[in-house]
Amino acid sequence: MEYRERFRVAEGKTLSLRDIDPGYKGHHESEEEAKEETGLYCRKLAALQTLLYAEKKHAVLIVLQAMDAGGKDGVINHVFATINPQGASVSGFKQPTPAELAHDFLWRVHPHAPGKGEIAIFNRSHYEDVLVTRVHGLIDKPTWEARYEEIRAFEALLAANGTTILKFFLHISREEQLARFAERLNDPAKNWKISEADYAERERWDAYVAAFEESMARTSVAHAPWYVVPANHKWFRNLAVSAIVAETMEALGMSYPRPTVDLARIRREYHEAVKEEAKEEKAARGHG
Repeated sequence: MEYRERFRVAEGKTLSLRDIDPGYKGHHESEEEAKEETGLYCRKLAALQTLLYAEKKHAVLIVLQAMDAGGKDGVINHVFATINPQGASVSGFKQPTPAELAHDFLWRVHPHAPGKGEIAIFNRSHYEDVLVTRVHGLIDKPTWEARYEEIRAFEALLAANGTTILKFFLHISREEQLARFAERLNDPAKNWKISEADYAERERWDAYVAAFEESMARTSVAHAPWYVVPANHKWFRNLAVSAIVAETMEALGMSYPRPTVDLARIRREYHEAVKEEAKEEKAARGHG
């Protein structure tokens, strides 16, 4: 509950990311100290996903947004690694295709929303259309303000049909971003991610901050809250996200459905089959 309350963006209030310390790490001083608590939440999340899949009354949508190198892939790899892929999906939303641009901006998103019993994770999301488009001057203020209302209506529709929505902004400092870019340069497992745009976009840092602040303030509501998670420390980011998701899913009060078959009859038939096989095996040995 600590993380859900602390990092939630209040509905109807202005938001200043400058007032939130991206280096915050709670009551733990190190990754080693936090390992046990993080593991507990990740195991709880795996068990809750099994319940979600079996009950098929709820769906869960996780939205991940951040500045470049903010840790979206890291959250997916570390927090959601324990869940069953059969009941989960990950979708990324990059530059729209010509076919997508021929429709409304939410057209490409809706097919990836989770069905009952599923968890869907959006690595970037429909919010790109009030962030990148705004910062690059592809839309004007009346358009992005209208899109806030369309996003709110879209998420209200999902919520009304049983989808629990959790939206995370992984908050890193400008200095931490630069350090992560430098780390990528020297790591063959990561330097394929580097593009010229990564460094060019840094020049628009303040514009992105303003766009994120307004979009979160305008769309954080009870059924689709935003959480600003301090993410300079990757281990704390994973702890906070896992705790918020697990506690929210636990609050759904899920339970396993009742069997649709006569268990007593099946048990009797099973025991009878075991006895019959034992008799046949004994007879076979005696015959031999």
